[in-house]
Amino acid sequence: MSPLPIDATVPDLLRLLVVPVFGWAAWRDAKTRRIPNRTWYPLAALAVVLLAWEGWQAWTGTPFETRAFALRAAISLGFVAPLVLAFWWFRAFGGADAKAFLVVAALFPTFPSYVVAGWEFPLHQTLVGVFSLTVLTNTVLVGALYPLAVLVRNAATGRFSSVMFVGKPVPWDAIPTEHGRLLETPEGTTRNGVDLDAVRMYLRWRGLTLADLRERTDRLRDPASLPENPNPPGDGAVDDVRADGAGAPSAVGEETTPTDAPPESADDPLDDPWGAAAFLADIDHGAYGTTPEQLRDGLDVLADEEEVWVSPGIPFIIPLFVGTVVALVYGDLLFAGLGWVGIGAF
Repeated sequence: MSPLPIDATVPDLLRLLVVPVFGWAAWRDAKTRRIPNRTWYPLAALAVVLLAWEGWQAWTGTPFETRAFALRAAISLGFVAPLVLAFWWFRAFGGADAKAFLVVAALFPTFPSYVVAGWEFPLHQTLVGVFSLTVLTNTVLVGALYPLAVLVRNAATGRFSSVMFVGKPVPWDAIPTEHGRLLETPEGTTRNGVDLDAVRMYLRWRGLTLADLRERTDRLRDPASLPENPNPPGDGAVDDVRADGAGAPSAVGEETTPTDAPPESADDPLDDPWGAAAFLADIDHGAYGTTPEQLRDGLDVLADEEEVWVSPGIPFIIPLFVGTVVALVYGDLLFAGLGWVGIGAF
């Protein structure tokens, strides 16, 4: 049986390439929280071509078509794109999330149209007609379900805490492959604990596993136990050969083991438990904004607790992928929802 024919313009058909790309990016984001920058280059180039293509068509069309396209492109590029950058600046989005939304802003200034077997998609459009704005609001609405799902899951399993709506309890031995932020300090719960990527970087830098750290806590808390030749810390990703630092390769590619030998020089060891400040000073890039205090508190918790609360965060590419697919098929969830409750269209 032949596939159903799709009636659409060439630019709109090319825009469908975002679906498999965003689908792969969502899978990658869930698995590793890392998406290569090169993922967005082809889509960005396609967006520039399609903007020029449809811009020329609008320019040579009727005055209404010219004004309509210009207005929607201006809203998409002049409002949605800066809004996304603002979200990124205030850390509501990650870097990959912001790049993906910028691609959407450039690729979808207007609503696409697909006719399949007599059905025209998207089913619900807005009067404004800026499709990137629809994708953005759909993504936010889909993403808002995540904290609710976390809360319900924790309540259903009897896991009650002041952070139960943003986190989940995790056994200590699962931490090397978990994403997110620790929601505990030795003093209690917190919303600003150490990033687990930074913990992995620290362990790899020292050539330790988390089990090593728990077994030799007193000795390893002393910065005099820091290795003379630390390992490259990496970026904390979990898709490396080893999730933590056991047998981490040295700069010359040899296998190293933790050492209890002190470095040649150490300044006031008691002022730097775990060598946290020494680690952050030694690496050639940041550790996701981690401070020595955050790292020390996180290591103290991980060294003692059997189970810890972790905020896995929202891999935002996943709701972006879902929001984009919903937008292409159904349309604007917010616009339709306002209609359901009797609020006039805008």
